[in-house]
Amino acid sequence: MDHLPDTGGTPPIHSSYECDPELRDLVIHFVDELDQRVETIRSAFLSEDAAALQRISHQLKGAAGGYGFDSIGDSAARLEYDLLTDEAMISDLTERVEDLINNCRAAVRPADS
Repeated sequence: MDHLPDTGGTPPIHSSYECDPELRDLVIHFVDELDQRVETIRSAFLSEDAAALQRISHQLKGAAGGYGFDSIGDSAARLEYDLLTDEAMISDLTERVEDLINNCRAAVRPADS
């Protein structure tokens, strides 16, 4: 049995474009890059780099929505919004960061045709 990634109980997330032959390769490329994005998010969070975390969440918000992963985009938007508030402390954002990471890990790569 293949090892499944720990998604924190988040159900699999499929792109709304995974069956679109013109976008399929782009969706695959996006999903393939998510592991690196997760590591970048984790690194920024652990080093308490709010600017990097805000930049990453903003980029991921747009990219995820553009590739049909609305729930990832929504998680990134919530994290970005929380980072924009003046009183936000990175240590208070653990749940938001975990939610975004779990959503990224739950993204399903479209099957080969």
